[in-house]
Amino acid sequence: MTDAATVAEGRVHEFTTQSGVDTIAVGRKLADLLTPPQLLLLRGDLGTGKTTLVKGIAQALDAAEPDEVTSPTFTLIHEFDGSHKGKPVKLFHLDVYRLESERQLETLGLDDLLTPDALVVVEWGEKFKSIRKRATGEIAIASEGGDARKITVTLKE
Repeated sequence: MTDAATVAEGRVHEFTTQSGVDTIAVGRKLADLLTPPQLLLLRGDLGTGKTTLVKGIAQALDAAEPDEVTSPTFTLIHEFDGSHKGKPVKLFHLDVYRLESERQLETLGLDDLLTPDALVVVEWGEKFKSIRKRATGEIAIASEGGDARKITVTLKE
């Protein structure tokens, strides 16, 4: 795993992983970089490890063990209670892949999730202008061949 730099428009962290175990470890590192409230876009093709990364975030927050975190593709939202730097935190893991319109998105009550103690991670959120506009950061995962992944995290200042 490798980590990198900062740019003018925000903090950028880059990681390269070689396995799912590495991706979970990066998720644990990311949890330390996040400060609630956060709304993060989680981008990547199918099968690149988006949910695997969330497993590490949830584990670092003492919100769930990795095997308890599954893709919310059909349930749309999974909610976990944990702690972040000694304070209670809610981790919301959303998957909006199956939604087709802003109207459908509104039924999720995204505004209600964005509380001061919330970390909201949205898979496929880039599909919706309203989510892109409110996002405080982005996590992009790209396949580098085989099980290798490049994970780029950009957090707005």
